[in-house]
Amino acid sequence: MADSLQERAYAAAASVVDPEIPVLTIADLGILRDVHVRDDEVEAVITPTYSGCPAMPIIAQEIEAALRNAGFRKIRVKTVLTPAWTTAWLGEDAKRKLLDYGIAPPLAEHTCSLAHDPRPVACPHCGSDQTERLSEFGSTPCKSLWRCRSCAEPFEHFKCH
Repeated sequence: MADSLQERAYAAAASVVDPEIPVLTIADLGILRDVHVRDDEVEAVITPTYSGCPAMPIIAQEIEAALRNAGFRKIRVKTVLTPAWTTAWLGEDAKRKLLDYGIAPPLAEHTCSLAHDPRPVACPHCGSDQTERLSEFGSTPCKSLWRCRSCAEPFEHFKCH
């Protein structure tokens, strides 16, 4: 019985979509770290993509609502900062969803650099590597703004960290 409660609680929390990238769930992003069911209390453990992420209070509220809708009443959402979130927690399915949504996924983990990286990012619209960075920050600090020189479309790139 505990396993089915655990599975139900995890599935409910994992169904919450990221408010900034609605094609990804918090499980896709790796923000949802764990869900524990102890006695009659559920604890969801989350890690922000960066420590100042303004979406975290909304995500916590959405987790609580999803768990309430799944029949849980005693709910706690715990934010942990260590280990720090990394793009390595994004699975291939999440990267494909980003690309399909028009956001260039992060570069392969072994090619990541915390410094300003001069390499071009492939355009998610046409696939060209004839791109240019317009701004180090896009609509959120975890993305940068780019433009494709081939198709002239702007796009965001999910930065590697």
